[in-house]
Amino acid sequence: MKLIIANKTYSSWSMRPWLVLKHFGIAFDEVLVPFGETFDDPNWKAVVSQYTPAGKVPALLDNDIRVWETLAMIEYIAELHPTLAIWPKETAARAMARAISSEMHAGFGALRSACPMNLGKRHAAKDRGKSIVDNVERACEIWKTAREQFGSNGPFLFGEFCAADAMYAPLATRLVTYSISVDIEAQNYINALYTLPAFIEWQKAALSERWVVPLDEADEPVIENYRPHLI
Repeated sequence: MKLIIANKTYSSWSMRPWLVLKHFGIAFDEVLVPFGETFDDPNWKAVVSQYTPAGKVPALLDNDIRVWETLAMIEYIAELHPTLAIWPKETAARAMARAISSEMHAGFGALRSACPMNLGKRHAAKDRGKSIVDNVERACEIWKTAREQFGSNGPFLFGEFCAADAMYAPLATRLVTYSISVDIEAQNYINALYTLPAFIEWQKAALSERWVVPLDEADEPVIENYRPHLI
């Protein structure tokens, strides 16, 4: 099995299936194709299109099978490994996990657009507008509801780490990167994600990268730079 990803510093969608595979100990080969300088960089598109008809990352290759959409990848992985709790085993919890994962996939556009994932820096807090506030409040509401209903046996949304946590992990990093304040319950959840061994491994690799993608570098004051080798 191969997982095609882009820069770990910036590629939020690449992080999601990677965390699932890594956390659950599923063997795979990583193929990292660094982003180009523009969103439509023809060279980057040409390389990635060798693996997926969508011409985007991530993409999953398993012999002759190609899967090029994140939730579809996670479902495919879960089908291959039914004994692993990639989705919660209990029916109601699993239904909520899939619903909130789909909401993450289709929503939070304001936050994702205004605050691109960047594990390499931390920016100063500022007023980012109502649409960002609304997105953050909705994410915290989702986390609180899942934790209250199904999270009693661990620090993650459904107790133990599952696919839903992988879906929300990149959003959580945005709150850290852009110094967006959340309540203590949400902060505890973010802390749990940041101490997950698979996340630590991803972050360590991200901070060692030597690529800089200007489009994903916010033009804002930097209060911490986690990649000083690039200064």
